[in-house]
Amino acid sequence: MEQKKWNRNDRRPPLRRAQEPSEAAENMLEGRNAVQEALAAGRPIDKLYIAAGETDRALARLAAMAKQAGAVVVETDRRKLDQLSATGAHQGVVAMVAAHAYATVDEILENAKSRGEAPLIVICDELSDPHNLGAIIRTANLAGAHGVIIPKRRASGLTAVVAKTSAGALNYTPVAKVTNLAATIEELKEKGLWFVCADMNGELMYRLNLKGPVGLVIGGEGDGVGRLVREKCDMVASIPMKGDIDSLNASVAAGVLAYEIVRQRLG
Repeated sequence: MEQKKWNRNDRRPPLRRAQEPSEAAENMLEGRNAVQEALAAGRPIDKLYIAAGETDRALARLAAMAKQAGAVVVETDRRKLDQLSATGAHQGVVAMVAAHAYATVDEILENAKSRGEAPLIVICDELSDPHNLGAIIRTANLAGAHGVIIPKRRASGLTAVVAKTSAGALNYTPVAKVTNLAATIEELKEKGLWFVCADMNGELMYRLNLKGPVGLVIGGEGDGVGRLVREKCDMVASIPMKGDIDSLNASVAAGVLAYEIVRQRLG
């Protein structure tokens, strides 16, 4: 039986199927009690939005707890909180919870040591698309990388979309979140790692020696690898392009370069 189309002169429109919850809702906690319990239980929180100008001690205590746990705390007006809220009962605080616990950089190095392998670490510089991050984590796992490092600010965290796109790799690939990527690279260089970043103006990747302990740096979707991070890299690698456009998706570029590292290690 053919369904009758709704006419604007009809009194009521047809019922619509309920929409799927947004990505934000899947990773969001609202209200003081919910956020406090999450922090007390040690759940990983990427970002805490808190009402600006409030003198409430409870909110101040939540902000202090979140900072101590490594979360980014953002003061914002209540209109922004109202927009974020899925329930309208945020009580001046909204938390974005990570889909998986974060590792430390030392744990990534220990992962390489326990496997008896030279470290291979993928570093994402201001990668904002969670689909790209999830795909890179998946590729990193399959290429034998010992972990992934992401920045605390101006980048995607471990959202539900990241977890889904990683196709389960997030459960096996440690991801560390750091405050300063450039400083982290410098510390890792002191521990023997060499760093190569992806850039279309770099040396052809086949001409570079990518063996040994390596950190592969992939830049954000718009501007690529930032200047400060690029200056810390020992090599700049380009991928040969034979088509009519001049760039690859960030996750695809990561896959191509990661497997060039694998090829050289096997050779």
